[in-house]
Amino acid sequence: MKAIVISRLGGPEVLEVREAPDPLPEPGQELVRVEAGGVNFADVLTVQGGYPGTPPPPLVAGREFAGVRERDGQRVMGYAQWAAFAERIATRPELLWPVPPGWSAEEGAAFPVNYFTAYFAYWKAGLLGDPARRKGEPPRVLIHAVAGGVGTAAVQIGKLLGAEMYGTSSSDDKLARVQELGLQHGINYKQRDYEDAIKGLTHGEGVDAVFEMLGGEHVGKSVRCLRDFGRVIVYGAATGQRAELDTRMLYAKGASVHGLWLTYLSAKRELMDEAWKQLSAWTSQGHLHPVVGHVLPMTQATAAYRLLLERRNFGKVVLRLTGP
Repeated sequence: MKAIVISRLGGPEVLEVREAPDPLPEPGQELVRVEAGGVNFADVLTVQGGYPGTPPPPLVAGREFAGVRERDGQRVMGYAQWAAFAERIATRPELLWPVPPGWSAEEGAAFPVNYFTAYFAYWKAGLLGDPARRKGEPPRVLIHAVAGGVGTAAVQIGKLLGAEMYGTSSSDDKLARVQELGLQHGINYKQRDYEDAIKGLTHGEGVDAVFEMLGGEHVGKSVRCLRDFGRVIVYGAATGQRAELDTRMLYAKGASVHGLWLTYLSAKRELMDEAWKQLSAWTSQGHLHPVVGHVLPMTQATAAYRLLLERRNFGKVVLRLTGP
């Protein structure tokens, strides 16, 4: 079979389309004929050697996919730690979900990582099932990289929860497009410091939660954007920099910082099932729909990774692997 292989550690240029052995399923695993794969920033980190637990190269790239389950022909979307960017994958059945009717393979491949991550961010923030954290007032949420895959998913979910959402991006055009999804307050961080913007937009009060995936100085800055008892949910470090945080900042307003790692949570069957129950209900009601900004053939995997690395993507970047 053909597969996108990480030939060595480095930048996106180390990705190669190669012939690879067909997967041999372990007991209990399912075989899926993959049609499309969703590219995530975790994939960029994997190529660079910065994603924990990844085997040394060469290995097949990718952690998110959609295709057809070979056992019964059902269209499915799934999540894996690696080996998703190939024509076939052997995978755990509990991390396969049916592709909603009417969705393309590309849309299915854009769902699992983004929407489970966004769901768990609201869960960690204590905002699920609580449309008004303060009586008569919606919760305020600051979403970094709001025009990306997780960001656009978080906006769709936040709209359902009645949240007042603030989002950062480098482009007015991107912000305008996310506002069409339900974002109320867009902040172009190239034109205005988002910490100052939050202070002004909330009249000095701050937000209840920040979804933070930048790392470096932004962890501390995000804490300073919080109101009393607020929470920063950290789920990445796109800058590649170690988090900078003086924990004494947390004392004054009872704030807290929480980690979110989908790799860890995906092993918690009960949590994943509960999340899927809610996500599938929202999806069947037409409330959630992945934003796919770019679809590229597998031969252009390097270009797909660069879109994320250079912050030029809007919504999800998807690779077409097999199928029509």
